Amino acid sequence: MHKTMQDYVAEAKATTGVVAPADAHAADGVILDVRETGELAESGEVAGAVHVPRGFLEARADPSAESAHPPLTRAHGGGMPVHVLCASGARAALAARTLTEMGYDAKPIEGGLKAWCDHGLPLKD
Repeated sequence: MHKTMQDYVAEAKATTGVVAPADAHAADGVILDVRETGELAESGEVAGAVHVPRGFLEARADPSAESAHPPLTRAHGGGMPVHVLCASGARAALAARTLTEMGYDAKPIEGGLKAWCDHGLPLKD
């Protein structure tokens, strides 16, 4: 039997756990937005978030790579939590699992940007 996207997301969440939007906002950590650049322009950006599109995550999260993104890699090795955000939570779950495998303390933000906004949490002006 072949796995579906839902299977991968469920497995990822079971591995990493999830964090509620309000808890992620209140935590001393990195909010990582893995949506595409066009989505930021369309739906808004989370204030203070680090943006790395999902397709570039591994290259930007590897502290030893020339392409490393310091605002993200400073959290490597459990220095601080990384709370991962996308539109609805699926890409964030997969990204959080990848980051966990790379040595980060990462969890997806439950419900993604929609839940973030539903909780009245801030977007960039």
